[in-house]
Amino acid sequence: MLVTSPILDFELDESHEAHEPPEARGLRRDAVRLLVSPGDADPVHTRFANLGAFLAPGDLVVANTSATYAAALDGRLPDGEPVVVHLSGAQADGSWLVEVRQPAAGATAPLYLEAAVDVDLFSGGRIRLVTRFAGSRRLWLAHLDVAGTPLEYAARYGRPIRYRHVGRDWPIGFYQSVFSAAPGSAEMPSAARPFTGRVLADLTRRGVAIATLRLDTGVSSLEGSEAPYPEHYAVSARTAATVNATREAGGRVIALGTTVVRALATVTDPDGSVHDGRGWTERVVSADAPVPSVHGLLTGWHEPEASHLMMLEAIAGHEVLERAYRAALDAGYLWHEFGDSHLLLAGDPR
Repeated sequence: MLVTSPILDFELDESHEAHEPPEARGLRRDAVRLLVSPGDADPVHTRFANLGAFLAPGDLVVANTSATYAAALDGRLPDGEPVVVHLSGAQADGSWLVEVRQPAAGATAPLYLEAAVDVDLFSGGRIRLVTRFAGSRRLWLAHLDVAGTPLEYAARYGRPIRYRHVGRDWPIGFYQSVFSAAPGSAEMPSAARPFTGRVLADLTRRGVAIATLRLDTGVSSLEGSEAPYPEHYAVSARTAATVNATREAGGRVIALGTTVVRALATVTDPDGSVHDGRGWTERVVSADAPVPSVHGLLTGWHEPEASHLMMLEAIAGHEVLERAYRAALDAGYLWHEFGDSHLLLAGDPR
């Protein structure tokens, strides 16, 4: 499914962008702002540390354990032009999905290559572009000729992916969450970033359970006309059983991030029951293809052309989404991976 026009009509200016982690602004991770959209009721403004007040005993939060790896590598084209290659993730056939970008204004910008080339990496090794991915102008399937595995090489020589709204590089630890386990994501599953030990303890005290799954996410710099690409996922039998038990007992299943929704959508049957599974998902969630196993979503703020907004519409409906984004823009909420949070709950709060 392609996003051919903005789902919401707004412009995102610099004043609504998070240019650095909240810790650099003197805030705890859980002190970022949280807007709660409780069904058809008016949005509520609070802080992430108060998340538990909007959940109920018997609810379940499902988190993604995929850790972020340092996916940006410096190299040069055959003509000597410097480039930055973003490793988006391994594919089922062993190739890698990559994006080649050009240095620009202290960060990077898209680079539209006319043909497949070899990129020589500054730290040794080579990335051989093979073919464009699914008609994309920017994404390529490639083979990596590097010392060790690609993830080992990235850990040694790479740095976290950064776009123009973040003014400097930050260590990889700023791109992990309390749920991060083995590396697999090119960019941070950022919805989980504000979680802290005290937030988890508060949820436990309130009778809110936590379950985990894994979805390895690739680059987020998709253009408006590009559909999401396949990503690797794993949902255990234990997590599937926990989701089903929560639903049967009348609890709500709250997905911690759009990555969790995509993984759960892949293993949800038409009747809403969830089974275990692992593999590659191409599932696109929209109002025409909702996920009956998910009752709420905790996420960040997305740009108007982002395909993720189709998923938010599927959970909360367009009117709720539009009202929330208007409230967030008016109140000065911050967008992107170091920004503020949004909790969408389907139906009325309990």
